[in-house]
Amino acid sequence: MGTDETPGGENRGKELPAEVHGAKPAEPVQGPAPEPDEQQDKQHDRQQDEQASLSGRQRLAEGLWPPRVTRPQLIVALLLFVLGLGLAIQVRSNNDSSALRGARQEDLVRILDELDDRTERLESEKQRLEDQRTGLENSSDQAEEARKQTVEKERQLGILAGTVAAQGPGITLTIDDKKGSVEADMLLDAIQELRAAGAEAIQINDVRVVANTYLSDTDSGGVRVDGRKVGKPYRFKVIGKPQDLEPALNIPGGVVQTLEKEQATVTVTRAEKIVVDALRAAKRPDYARSSSQ
Repeated sequence: MGTDETPGGENRGKELPAEVHGAKPAEPVQGPAPEPDEQQDKQHDRQQDEQASLSGRQRLAEGLWPPRVTRPQLIVALLLFVLGLGLAIQVRSNNDSSALRGARQEDLVRILDELDDRTERLESEKQRLEDQRTGLENSSDQAEEARKQTVEKERQLGILAGTVAAQGPGITLTIDDKKGSVEADMLLDAIQELRAAGAEAIQINDVRVVANTYLSDTDSGGVRVDGRKVGKPYRFKVIGKPQDLEPALNIPGGVVQTLEKEQATVTVTRAEKIVVDALRAAKRPDYARSSSQ
């Protein structure tokens, strides 16, 4: 019944489709389940792919934060910061101290000559002291030589202390303050500049200037020197080398220019003989005594 007969006597069979017989289609064959190590490798590959997909900025942010700073690195960074700050302060101070950068060439030459003269004076003083020491060491009568040097030293100290009069070459500085704008600190600057230039004796009007001299302003306008009011014009009599004293007052931005800005008239006159005859009473110290006693 399941075959068809043909006239040729041949039996040709035909198979019916599987759906006709109710057969189910074949299912695909699945391979064996992956091992745990293979799963970990796949997961690691996925993480690498995700990291590779991050942008360069994200990788930089992950590398910088959170910061991983060790203690030695922190100490080195602090030292470099302190070093840089010190260099910056030094450079700034050097720039601020270059007040003579805009000075004229002749002014710079004058200042250099003044520095050379100061060096020469110091060398002369050094040589004089060495000669005194040599004289004491080689003198046959050391007691007499010591007495002479003591007398000379006493005279020099008397000039510095203002207890004896002095004379010699120097300058006269006259400050005519008609506007009343000159103050005590300006006169003090003049004294300090003269001392730095080698002044050996200074007198303002009739008051001797010594190491402990002080200046102050008065309520009515004017200046007091050691408590004594000095009248106008202010006249400085200064003993020293004129070639050093006058240029020291006329340097750019110095005493003369400062006083002229206050509308004061300043006159500097050189002289071969200046007499400083204002005296101060010698005072015995209350507590200090010579260590040789």
